[in-house]
Amino acid sequence: MQNLSGDWREERLAQLDFTIDLFHESLDAAGDEVRRCTDYDAPAMRGTTFWSRTNRFIGEKKAKEGWDYTTRDSILRTIHPSRSHAVTAVSAAGGVGDLKKKVRSRNPKGPKMARIVERNGQFAFMSRDAVLYGRELDEIPTWCLLYKWEKDRLLAELSLPIKMNGKFVDEWLERIPLDLPDLGEIGVDVNLLDAPEGDNGGTEVIVELLGG
Repeated sequence: MQNLSGDWREERLAQLDFTIDLFHESLDAAGDEVRRCTDYDAPAMRGTTFWSRTNRFIGEKKAKEGWDYTTRDSILRTIHPSRSHAVTAVSAAGGVGDLKKKVRSRNPKGPKMARIVERNGQFAFMSRDAVLYGRELDEIPTWCLLYKWEKDRLLAELSLPIKMNGKFVDEWLERIPLDLPDLGEIGVDVNLLDAPEGDNGGTEVIVELLGG
């Protein structure tokens, strides 16, 4: 079983060049953006805004430290300068932040994400992206900042996916629960949608119950 202590989590995040403050500030700023949405916006605007802005704010903050950013295939990734790993924020379902419960991506993902997930942790020789990234972009292990709003409280964890079953990312090599300060109320459900992948052929909305 993974170590659950706060010290261990901070140490593991530091090994990846992340901090709790990075994720807290990015999610908090994204929440402020959502509060600016009104009933005159598109129905999916709040969910898409929260997803997009969280990734944007992480990218902007880490750009000051030399990290890269890509929106290829509508997968928003912030990439470590060493190309050792990347991070992307996605909405999640299940026991987010609770290692005793299963967790998965809330919304379906396509073959682009499947390729990234199933290559996580594997080593690859330099290829077509060598000029920009020093290695194939899809070969860079990509961590997921999983978030879920539950009863006006944001749950989050940083996890490394290794497999998709069907269209959902639901198997993880490592999960790091994040104890985030209170972000305040959003007032609406922003879990409904993050974004369709570029190769999905359109937005697909799946409604289903997920046991804890």
